Amino acid sequence: MCYSAQIRAEYKQFVRMFGGVLSIRAFSKLYFERQSDPKIKIPKAVDDLFLNPQTDDEREIKALIDAFNAEQASLLEQDLFKQRKRLADGERSLLVKTTKKATDDVRIATDKIERARGKLADLNRIEPKARDARIFPGVYAPVMVWEDGQRVVKPMRYQCRPAGKPAFYDTKYPGTYNARRDNLEGFWKDLYGFSHGIMVVNAFFENVDRDGKNVVLEFRPQPEQDMLVACLWSHWRAPGQPELLSFAAITDEPPPEVAAAGHDRCIVPIKPENVDAWLKPDRSNLAAQYAILDDRARPYYEHRLAA
Repeated sequence: MCYSAQIRAEYKQFVRMFGGVLSIRAFSKLYFERQSDPKIKIPKAVDDLFLNPQTDDEREIKALIDAFNAEQASLLEQDLFKQRKRLADGERSLLVKTTKKATDDVRIATDKIERARGKLADLNRIEPKARDARIFPGVYAPVMVWEDGQRVVKPMRYQCRPAGKPAFYDTKYPGTYNARRDNLEGFWKDLYGFSHGIMVVNAFFENVDRDGKNVVLEFRPQPEQDMLVACLWSHWRAPGQPELLSFAAITDEPPPEVAAAGHDRCIVPIKPENVDAWLKPDRSNLAAQYAILDDRARPYYEHRLAA
């Protein structure tokens, strides 16, 4: 299963290249909702789309991002103060007597101080890093769909909650960030042939077993390239609850080099010439959609231990 991926960061360039548009309304709505729900996770690479706003709408989104970051910085500073006190108290206690509590306090406070400093540095950092574009289940990423006669990019959560299903599906089916090809007409029958999308990534990450230990491998196509990953998506609504745009990446049997590395699934990259046919599926002709999945891009995936 594709538990993590590195999304294409320069989405404005991508959108210009493929002739689509960013749904400013969808991005603005998401950032507004994050003000009151910090559990909404958006990668820094997506925030940075609005680092240099050019329109009033983009400036409004930038203001929401700045306000959220200022609030997060304040909370991190408060936690730093608390952990520094905890560390100092623990170190003083250890000078008198070695106890488990004091030892744990020093260890935990030291770890939390380091994490808080790192998060503060990221909030203030302008230069991009590869990890800024990394997504995990539950994190939002830009997804291209077909809407009003054109390609549109919207932010969606990487874990699909199919429309009409209860919200507890998120915990009952935690693996719904991937849609297995052999289950597209089973669990995913209400989305396959109806709601198709594309996520652009240049790497994906998998958990594999190495000598009884779990390790994370990074897979990158060679030559390096952006991959147009086939996805299913849903617009979930329920009375009294916020609407949710969410998606799942389609996975299939792995190519030999991925299987040899120890993983049994792989994302499905769509060829550029098949994008529109994928985004505008004909439910009465699912064979044509399977043909697009079969006629996939087939790069060679090099792997290494993830940083």
